[in-house]
Amino acid sequence: MKREIKIGDKLVGDGHPTYVVAEIGINHNGDLNIAKELILAAKDAGVDAVKFQKRTPEVCVPKEQQSQMRETPWGYITYLEYRYKVEFNKEDYQEIDKLCKEIGIDWFVSVWDTNSVDFIEQFSPVCYKLPSASLTDHELLLKVRETGRPLILSTGMSTADQIDDAVKVVGLENLLVTHATSAYPCDPHELNLKMVQTLRDKYACPIGYSGHEVGLVTSVVAVAMGACLVERHFTLDRAMWGNDQAASVEPGGFRKLVKYIRVTEQAMGDGVKKVYDSERSSLNKLRRVK
Repeated sequence: MKREIKIGDKLVGDGHPTYVVAEIGINHNGDLNIAKELILAAKDAGVDAVKFQKRTPEVCVPKEQQSQMRETPWGYITYLEYRYKVEFNKEDYQEIDKLCKEIGIDWFVSVWDTNSVDFIEQFSPVCYKLPSASLTDHELLLKVRETGRPLILSTGMSTADQIDDAVKVVGLENLLVTHATSAYPCDPHELNLKMVQTLRDKYACPIGYSGHEVGLVTSVVAVAMGACLVERHFTLDRAMWGNDQAASVEPGGFRKLVKYIRVTEQAMGDGVKKVYDSERSSLNKLRRVK
């Protein structure tokens, strides 16, 4: 099996440019204008896709949490009310779809329940993402697989056996698995980047990296270790309200991240030692014993 899938019009996998995803998630705080600003900033940074999150709140929020009160930009409201505040409706996603098509950037979502799959299907997304929290939801895995679209499976807060079970449910065809650690932000000693190679050794499908750390270097290292997709949370300002903001990258940082990834791709080479033409002048001047 060739280690590649097609997302939109791009091949993703070994030998192809790293597919870079700016996860807007819910960093828009329910404001469509902020979402549009983020899409435009992501395009300017050179990313391949933006990603949102889609939930049916009454399904995804546990019953015991629904009535819990919390401070929000909309006042002191229940957690369920808050989850509804940050969900976009059909008209909102129509605007998102229109803008992304106009500027030429892919968009897709993490789906958290089967109803959300039905909702997003009307937009013919380039792929689906299964969040780490849903890796053990085999019903949802099968629902997404039934669409026939590429599936990105995130593996945070999961055991090796749970990952293996999920992969067995969906199969390797049209699948990309991302290594992740679901701490926001994630401490470097828990990133465990060697898992990229572990997953590559175990599964004959493309392997990516979904990072929640502070900084850029470790995400670039993941590319050097074989990650063919890199996803980082994206925000206009890390000081904005919201749980994911602190583990997100601002526009200037994302431009650097894309640049560093592209330089790393060029620098990897093919692993075959050779003498380059650029070395010959030094060779002739400096090597005394031929």
